[in-house]
Amino acid sequence: QVQLAESGGGLVQAGGSLRLSCAAAGSIFSNIVMGWYRQAPGKQRELVASIAIGGTTNYRASVKGRFTISRDNAKSTVYLQMNSLKPEDSALYYCNKLAVTQWAWGQGTQVTVSS
Repeated sequence: QVQLAESGGGLVQAGGSLRLSCAAAGSIFSNIVMGWYRQAPGKQRELVASIAIGGTTNYRASVKGRFTISRDNAKSTVYLQMNSLKPEDSALYYCNKLAVTQWAWGQGTQVTVSS
């Protein structure tokens, strides 16, 4: 059973930066495509960024150029470096694999960006 643990969120002013981490315990991490998701109050969860096995990355348009996803397979950890944060980036951030059947969601980490 895979357990996901997100961390690194917090309260930051607009223009600031945060680095999120997500550890996936109990998985063969290196052959999994991983993603960061976020969910704001009253909105659906959305995919923010993904990173393939070989390191190819993809981002939603609204974060491209500001966010960077990376992974450390040895540590079964995926990261999300977030720069130039905007109030609209405020949400609960989660990680999970990109698959039809995903792992159970972790608690997420809250990111709040003040204007």
